[in-house]
Amino acid sequence: MVNILVVDDDPEIIDLLRLDLELMGFHVDSASDGLTALKKAEAKTYDLIVLDVMMPKLDGFEVCKRIRATRSSASVPIVLLTAKGTIEDKIRGFNAGADDYLVKPFEFQELMVRMRALFRRTGTLNKEVNTPKKDEVLSAGEMRLIPSSLEVVLKGQIIKLTPTEFEILYCLMQHVGEAVSLATLLQEVWGYEADEDVRMLRVHVGGLRQKIERDHKHPVYLQTVTNVGYRLNPFVEAATTP
Repeated sequence: MVNILVVDDDPEIIDLLRLDLELMGFHVDSASDGLTALKKAEAKTYDLIVLDVMMPKLDGFEVCKRIRATRSSASVPIVLLTAKGTIEDKIRGFNAGADDYLVKPFEFQELMVRMRALFRRTGTLNKEVNTPKKDEVLSAGEMRLIPSSLEVVLKGQIIKLTPTEFEILYCLMQHVGEAVSLATLLQEVWGYEADEDVRMLRVHVGGLRQKIERDHKHPVYLQTVTNVGYRLNPFVEAATTP
């Protein structure tokens, strides 16, 4: 069964989401403050965390950041809920490690679209129908991408990725050495018609570079292609990039 943690200090939102999600066949746990949410995320494996930003004890940004720093739960997909919808708030959420972002008030169907896009990335939809998850290890140059654990092995070092970081790298590894447009990445990674500013994609790419590059300010693996998008060059570490 798919396990979801819903975190919000508004009991009505928790009750509504619990009802709708349980009707969809999911198992739902809940927390009403950030500290309790963090403890639950550390004690149990979840397939998704729906996390409010403004909460007592620890806000959602800090909870998200701490979850990402915990190896046992570092790869769980996280959707942030907030009343603020500015691009600056979204960038802050993505920098904290969130995979997606919903602005209150929102329709449950909109949440379901985001959830299923995340489940598609992690193979959770297969879990729902009790089919085995495909475990295709992709290799290119110095990189090996492992879908089952959302990890990249780079020069023998195992690096844990968030679901969004994994999907970006997965898409680029399908087109090694080729320029992949921002529009293609947005469609492939988010799995629906994303109308958000491309800055949210760039924020995730920046986080990915910090993990895989020796110097993220001068990337050699994940290269920028001016006026197009990005290109993955996993073969030559000494390459020069824009």
